[in-house]
Amino acid sequence: MPLESNKTTIARKDNSWILELLDKSELADLNYNQRTLVTKASKSGLCVVCKGSKFLCGKTRCPIIVRVNHFMKTASLIKKEDINGASPPSVFVGRIGYPYVYVGPMVPPLHADTSLYDTPEQWFGKSIDEIVGFRSLLIRGKHRVHVRKFQNAGKIIDKTRELALAIRPVEVELNLKKRPRGFIFLDDYVQPFGPSAPIRDLKVGTARWDNHIEKAYEDTDLKAAHAVLELYHKGVLVTRIQRAFSVGAFGLKENRRFVPTRWSITAVDSVISRALIQKIKEFPEIGEYRVYESRYLDNQFEVLMIPSAWSYEAMEAWYPGTVWNPTGKSIVMYSDWEGYSGRTTYAEIGGCYYAARLAVCEHLMKEKRQATVIVLREAHPGYIMPVGVWQVRENVRNAIKQKPLKFNTLKEALNRIANKFQIPLKYWIARSTLLKNMLYQRRISEYFKIKA
Repeated sequence: MPLESNKTTIARKDNSWILELLDKSELADLNYNQRTLVTKASKSGLCVVCKGSKFLCGKTRCPIIVRVNHFMKTASLIKKEDINGASPPSVFVGRIGYPYVYVGPMVPPLHADTSLYDTPEQWFGKSIDEIVGFRSLLIRGKHRVHVRKFQNAGKIIDKTRELALAIRPVEVELNLKKRPRGFIFLDDYVQPFGPSAPIRDLKVGTARWDNHIEKAYEDTDLKAAHAVLELYHKGVLVTRIQRAFSVGAFGLKENRRFVPTRWSITAVDSVISRALIQKIKEFPEIGEYRVYESRYLDNQFEVLMIPSAWSYEAMEAWYPGTVWNPTGKSIVMYSDWEGYSGRTTYAEIGGCYYAARLAVCEHLMKEKRQATVIVLREAHPGYIMPVGVWQVRENVRNAIKQKPLKFNTLKEALNRIANKFQIPLKYWIARSTLLKNMLYQRRISEYFKIKA
């Protein structure tokens, strides 16, 4: 998604106002200091002026204070450099410095069923605080490796890959080179995560692998895209496929590589939905105009299905003070689309485009129909921080689980959407390629009807 430039710099010494706020809060008795809490502020200095109380950014709550509160609760559980706990399982592959990236497990200091902590399919309906809470508990170990040279990178990488393929929580002993450190960024582009530190040693308990993933992992003659599709059709959760994909578990032996977590999520969404689209094009068109709806984390989703050949568009509108429009004075809108033949370039909206596309394709496959689909999203200030593209996928999945609202005309369907959105319909139409085509361009079939 294109963003306005919003570079960050380290504040003069530290953002002591955060510590001052904590001194007056319920967390005042925690043993925190500048060695465990590092903060950054934007050049505009808006956060420093606001101090989390004036809501100058337009948000309904200060995301920095939310993150700090949960970070400090996690910090109180970390007594030393040795972390013992049950990984969900969860691993993270960074992208900074590619092809040399930081890879490692994420381990909470808890011995319990932590599977929820890295299973987005189960997060829909959870609050921002709940999501930030359990994500902040995941302490990230870091070990640098070249994405193509991991086969002989040593025990730490081997154990990380072993953990990534597990089907249920695994007991892990994570020995770090120093006490894990958390970073609180005063911007809106970093998802919440727990503290991190370089790995000294890693021990992983007995990990039971998913049988289907294990089979794909051992088949070094199976191409990665084919492995992804086989696993999906066998019912393996998309997020499990994404995690295995990120640690180079699939593909021809000589082509396997680590893939940054952010990229692997979009790659798997794209591969699956692209394959589903080829099947969808063989089905008859739906017989009426439909609208599906979902609202979660102050994001309103409207999914419009039009009786026509397959094409797809994703549109987003962000109010001032929201994640991707933090300092703007007016609403910002983004859109991307593809026709019947698909697209050859990466969508500017980014991973959200492919996450939503997968969700609508799943529904059309189940119904054995095709349609022109437009996913419209209106994000409001209550969406105070990014939590990942999973919420787009699950929001759209939730929408199409509901009984659709059916209409005889496109105008009726658009009127329904207009009643649910705050932004006037004319702005959505002006931004949309597919809506303008439907509203203002005569179809060849109509021409023949007139001639007849």
